[in-house]
Amino acid sequence: MNVTVFSAYPFERPYLVAAAHQQYSMNFLNEALNLETAEQAAGSIAVAVFVNDDASAPVLERLWALGVRYLLVRSAGHDNVDLPAAHRLGLRVATVPHYSPFAIAEHALALMLALNRHLRQADAQVRRADFRLDNLVGFDLHGKTVGIIGCGTIGGTLARLLHGFGCRLLGYDVQPDEELTGRYDLEYVSLDALCQQADVVSVHAPLTPASRHLLDARQLAKMKPGAMLINTSRGALLDTAAALAALESGHLGYLGLDVYEYEKGLFFNDHSAQPLQDELLRQLLAYPNVLITGHQGFLTRDALTNIAATSLESLECWLTGQPAPNELLLAPPVTAEMAA
Repeated sequence: MNVTVFSAYPFERPYLVAAAHQQYSMNFLNEALNLETAEQAAGSIAVAVFVNDDASAPVLERLWALGVRYLLVRSAGHDNVDLPAAHRLGLRVATVPHYSPFAIAEHALALMLALNRHLRQADAQVRRADFRLDNLVGFDLHGKTVGIIGCGTIGGTLARLLHGFGCRLLGYDVQPDEELTGRYDLEYVSLDALCQQADVVSVHAPLTPASRHLLDARQLAKMKPGAMLINTSRGALLDTAAALAALESGHLGYLGLDVYEYEKGLFFNDHSAQPLQDELLRQLLAYPNVLITGHQGFLTRDALTNIAATSLESLECWLTGQPAPNELLLAPPVTAEMAA
């Protein structure tokens, strides 16, 4: 039984091989899935894709014609998959929604702490034998107001961590989880109120057509002067050009990103042999109060184990006639108010 894995990176291959238990023949491809590379899935019953693979309608139609019947999305987000097209074809799709909420939440917290305590600058100075502290003054996270946009599994896990730091928690979500209020004193407010009151804003919402640029110039202007913004969810939730303008004006105090609006074709690959071609990213990286990681929030041994196991468990369910718990079914269209 053949499974073709597109965008198969070295860091994840051992976990996929272990999860296959010699039951499946894993065809690992460095290339991302697109209309041209889809041909390499010929002879496979299933295809496994990652966040930057192209699973649009034309690509899915080509996969179906090649005999592919199952699509395994090795992530929680699936905005790169044309789900209506998949259902029209009869192609079954599953994601990995809960591989490790701690991995993402802890990375978001790591970005907050690293920015606040100027760890990148501190490390660079010490390596130059410069032990001055003048430009490294941070703030206590304890007692600060943190706004969480999207209070699902990952956002809720972050709330748990920040509650331990003694933060006041605000949340914005279309489906408030009252358990978070009871356990962590999280107060649900409007997006406007969250931006106006929070010292730190952390984004954990899905990307949909309605939520694209959820944080635009208008919302950024409502944030407190000097506030911190963290995005470990999807790059296009933030209008990156607007964020750069807010940094240039001094209104936005800190920016931490593990995702980037234009990361497709850039992240997960080595471009060090040539000058950075993305001018927007180049300008962001020039700021000392900006910290960007290359979509590594999920990158823990625990998460990689769960991603591999859950992906192949979905396939096993389908092949044995059982329902896959993480199968994606068609849902009503998401409105702008529902987006986060």
